[in-house]
This record gives sequence, C-alpha cells and structure tokens, in this order.
Amino acid sequence: MKGQEWYQATEVAEEYDEKRFSRGGRLIDRREKRAVLEALGPVEDKRVLEIACGTGRFTVMLAERGAEITGLDISGPMLQEGREKAQQAGVADHLEFMRGDAARLPFPDDYFDTVFAMRFFHLADTPAKFLSEMARVSKNQVFFDTFNRFSTRSIYNWLLPMGSRLYGRDEVEDLVSGAGLSLVDAEHDFVLPYGLYRQIPDWIADDLREFDTTVGSTGLGDKLASVSYWDARV
Repeated sequence: MKGQEWYQATEVAEEYDEKRFSRGGRLIDRREKRAVLEALGPVEDKRVLEIACGTGRFTVMLAERGAEITGLDISGPMLQEGREKAQQAGVADHLEFMRGDAARLPFPDDYFDTVFAMRFFHLADTPAKFLSEMARVSKNQVFFDTFNRFSTRSIYNWLLPMGSRLYGRDEVEDLVSGAGLSLVDAEHDFVLPYGLYRQIPDWIADDLREFDTTVGSTGLGDKLASVSYWDARV
C-alpha cells in the first residue's frame, strides 16, 4: 500500500486530524461523515467493520450511535489515537480497534452487516483484492470512496508525496462486479480539490464550498467531481 511506512509513524498519527480537518478541512470532515451516515442509515445493533479506520473518526461516531463496530488499521499509532478518542467520547467499551491487513481480514464470511472504507482506495495497490475481502466478510453492504481520474485532482496528483490512485467510473464498476457486488448508489462531490480547502481559513472555505456545491449541482457536477462515494450490496 502506498505510504505504508509514513502512515505508521507516531508523529503522523498525532498530527493527522489537525492537519486535515481543521480550518477549511472541517468541511471535508463534515461531508465525509454525512456520506457515511446517509449510506449506512440506522446502525444501532448492527455489526459494522471499518477498514483503514485510522484515528477512529467514523468508528467512534458510529459507536456513539449504537453500532457494534470494529475498526481495523495497519498502523498502531493511528489505532492508539482512535482508542484515546473513544475514551474521551465514553464509548471505549462499545467498539474494538484491531491491527490487521485489509488484504487478509481475520473474520469469517458474512460476519458483518456493513463493511466500509474511507480514504483507503486511493492508496490501494491491489484494489480488487481489498474489495473482494470486504465483500467476503459482509452479508449485506459495502461502502467506499475514491478519488476520480477526470477531475481537478489529476492536475496536481503527481506533486503529492505519495500520489493517489485515481479511478474512472468504468474501473470502479468493474471492481464492484469482480467482487461479486451490485452497485446500488453513487454520489459525487468536491469539484474543487481537498487540498485547497485545507490551506484556507474557515470564512473563505465556507464561501468556496458554496460555490463548489452550486457547480456540483449542475449537469457538469458529476463529471468534474474529484470524490465519489460508492454504495454496493452483496
């Protein structure tokens, strides 16, 4: 997986949320959480697995809503940040964080109601293998996001230290089909790239986001979107 050593560094884990989801980045955090909540629906008493849970942003959020959730990640320092976040939220007894490899999930077939991954497939070197494993352990839903090839992200992607794997819709549909899944819904957002939001203060980011969503609601929105959220069923 791209950036595996970087991602497991303690200093990266400690600064991860602050660097990505403060200032204008809070709008990204808000949109991603809304995407997960809308896709998963009511989660109380549902068994949920989050792949590449990182610092536990979504894991803790869903635990607070009554899910029986497991967060899996390859980074020990990231998981430690998640455990501390769960303690602060008072849900440490209602979730489990596990260190593991998403290519070899340590769970039996059809074990979870929902399996999801956010900010994972842009780093995946073998996306078909990861998605097949997610489908194997889910008895119902698989949800994930991608960065899109034909978008503003493609303009600067080569400048990023790790780069990103960018996807076209046809490629995602082939991956979904190859994993034995059926695509039931897709949403597309952020005509402007994530990186721009992180570099600007809140008051500018709010106006920029309003412009972004206005353009996104037009006929060009889906074609220009840099991020897509994919909802599939087993």
